Amino acid sequence: MWQMLISPIASIIEKLIPDPQAQAQAKLKMMEMGQAGELAFLDADVRLALGQMDINKAEASSPSLFKGGWRPAVGWSCCFGLIYEFLARPLLPFFATLAGQDVPPLPPLDTATLMTLLMGMLGLGGMRSYERVAGKIPPGN
Repeated sequence: MWQMLISPIASIIEKLIPDPQAQAQAKLKMMEMGQAGELAFLDADVRLALGQMDINKAEASSPSLFKGGWRPAVGWSCCFGLIYEFLARPLLPFFATLAGQDVPPLPPLDTATLMTLLMGMLGLGGMRSYERVAGKIPPGN
């Protein structure tokens, strides 16, 4: 399984070691370490990452709202929070006053936490879009 990491490690070696002969020696040493079983710890990490990817796919395709619906639920919660904070909270008292009603001030939301959550979600979605455009994720997945 460590063979999957040869190309990324080789590119790192090329960036760190400018001398072509030293690069070749480092790559040879890496191959020897892999064949001797000294890179076996990488196998477990790769298997763990691949396993987590399979779990994420199964979870996202689940018809159960408690498994596949938590991501959209968090997104909609952010959306409703922003609508409340930036539209409903300032405008509801205004329209109530126009209608002749007295309305107590509406409580504010913690927008710092809300924005942190939203930016994290948008960042992950943006990264997935970038990977799809770059051809790392096949269409339909």
